[in-house]
Amino acid sequence: MNISKEQLDELNAVVTVDIAKEDYSDKVEKILKDYRKNANIPGFRKGHVPMGLVKKQYGKAVLVDEVNKLLQDALNKYLTEEKLDVLGNPLPKEQENFDWDTDSYSFEFELGLAPKFEVTLNGKKAVTHYKIVATEEMIDNQIKTIQKQYGKLVPKDIVEKEDLIAGSFTNEEKGIDNATTISLEKIKGKKNLDKFIGAKVGDVITLKTKGLFSDNHDLISALKIEHDEAHDLDIEVVFTISEINNQELADLDQELFDKLFGSGVIKTTTELKDKIKEDAERQFEQQSEQQLLNDITENILENTKFDLPIEFLQKWIRTTGEQPLTDDEAKDEYEKSEKGLRYQLIEGKIIKDNNLQVTFEELKDFSKDLIKKQMAQFGQNSPEDKELEDIAARILSNQDEVKRMSEQLMSKKMLNFFKENAKLKEKEMSFDEFIKEVYK
Repeated sequence: MNISKEQLDELNAVVTVDIAKEDYSDKVEKILKDYRKNANIPGFRKGHVPMGLVKKQYGKAVLVDEVNKLLQDALNKYLTEEKLDVLGNPLPKEQENFDWDTDSYSFEFELGLAPKFEVTLNGKKAVTHYKIVATEEMIDNQIKTIQKQYGKLVPKDIVEKEDLIAGSFTNEEKGIDNATTISLEKIKGKKNLDKFIGAKVGDVITLKTKGLFSDNHDLISALKIEHDEAHDLDIEVVFTISEINNQELADLDQELFDKLFGSGVIKTTTELKDKIKEDAERQFEQQSEQQLLNDITENILENTKFDLPIEFLQKWIRTTGEQPLTDDEAKDEYEKSEKGLRYQLIEGKIIKDNNLQVTFEELKDFSKDLIKKQMAQFGQNSPEDKELEDIAARILSNQDEVKRMSEQLMSKKMLNFFKENAKLKEKEMSFDEFIKEVYK
């Protein structure tokens, strides 16, 4: 057997594999002898079928199968030994008048080669690293929400601002008849609010749906309609009041603190505010870091330039899917996937050059840390190490879980690498300001 490579350019090559009779003949002969021992052919006893008949019936199929196995093994070994970094898979070149009746064969494969490049981590502009802080207003609103959640409902006779009103929305034409409870805090516009203030149980209020609630999702819930139906819905509905309640806020005392965080963990309102701020900003940090990873990714893609074997990749996409694609379809698919492929190559180079591979021990420690966090949510704050080891072992026996956690851990490693090496500028802002800036 002989294998040779013709380098067409930096990104394209053709590998030729020449297979001679002596490379496959012994293997084919052995398989045909085994076939002869076990063949059941009418007119012949088992094991006594003439070899000529066996070769005639099975010889070509066995030959093709063994040559293909030999070909794939040889090609894979060659790519590994020559350390060829290929994109996609080798594509066999079409050969006119190929003849399996000869003794020797020659096969050609097109290769798309990965480009050589250097990662440009820092462009002209620094990447913004957002630090999202919890504002006093946000903390106060959260405390009020907690007080409502743990407070109690006090029945009333007349509606006042901030009351909770139970009743039914109806509209015969649209088939709306839904019992619900609404908070006057969510009603939009003074005109609508004034219709409720001073009302009593049994009163009927006629309202326009357009602009009734500050959030359209509240309209969907109140009328029990589909999301698409709520968009620009402008009809009259009737609301019949069945119950009026005022939500009396829970006192900010030790009993409430212990319900929220356990006995003695929080002792003052100041400590409660600090805890809410800490928990909120921990959640914000996850969003901030995901945004940082996205922005650095875009920055690297913009500043790291290299060519790809486009024609080869489009051909590979066209021919290797479940269904063959047209040239235009393959081009479209390539354009959709090009950005992801470029980042995959960049990420692979960063991982290799900086030894960021995920080890099994790191994966085990990472899984144990995740388990501890989940157990803490259910009040188990001090699990024994053996228990963690057993749970981690069960999780790591699932290949899907291993893949998912490996990706999470690698993402974390990449983020830490970028934090240490990329040009960043910190920008502090509230969550609302962050949403406006990032999603503008």
